[in-house]
Amino acid sequence: MTESKCKTVVLISGSGTNLQALIDTAASEGAEFSVCAVISNKSDAYGLIRASDAGIATSVVNHRDFDDRGSFDRALMEEIDRHQPDLVVLAGFMRILTPEFVRHYKGRLLNIHPSLLPKYQGLHTHKRALEAGDDEHGATVHFVTEELDGGPAIVQAVVPIETGDTPERLAERVQVQEHVIYPLAVTWFAQGRLRMMGDQAELDGEILPRSGKKITS
Repeated sequence: MTESKCKTVVLISGSGTNLQALIDTAASEGAEFSVCAVISNKSDAYGLIRASDAGIATSVVNHRDFDDRGSFDRALMEEIDRHQPDLVVLAGFMRILTPEFVRHYKGRLLNIHPSLLPKYQGLHTHKRALEAGDDEHGATVHFVTEELDGGPAIVQAVVPIETGDTPERLAERVQVQEHVIYPLAVTWFAQGRLRMMGDQAELDGEILPRSGKKITS
């Protein structure tokens, strides 16, 4: 994948701040991946405007137009595959994917989750970390498997929890780090340095720890 840029399709549902970080990195000198398309399940997602402003192809596959999750995922797969991507990236894509979808993109499907996985899978992660009295929080980029938020971790950004933090304040600091580690992980993949081996992630020929590579802010 080092001979030409890694073609990346990004799936979104909302404002697309992580998408913007990927677009900015892809536009930088020496970038080894390109964002070839952005697909949303919501027509009003602001991320579609971000993509259009960057000259990136956009489309909408609205989940409300389908009777069940399986038929939606098959239509989404068809739309993604039109672009023949090397990698599919979930950036705030708020849909639970079927096993069929996940298997179709096995080893080339990434997600970012706002917690230090395996802690706090699912929603409301910042609030849960504060309620638990944790002294650190963060975000994890991982390969997607059939287990929700349970695929092999690639890289984690560790963010200290400060006295007086609210979920909103903590979320803002975590998001800053998300914008660092997501382009980093995509770059590793584009360089051919990162791959999924069974139920683990491998970087530069070495199996990563279960929590992935840690970066402290």
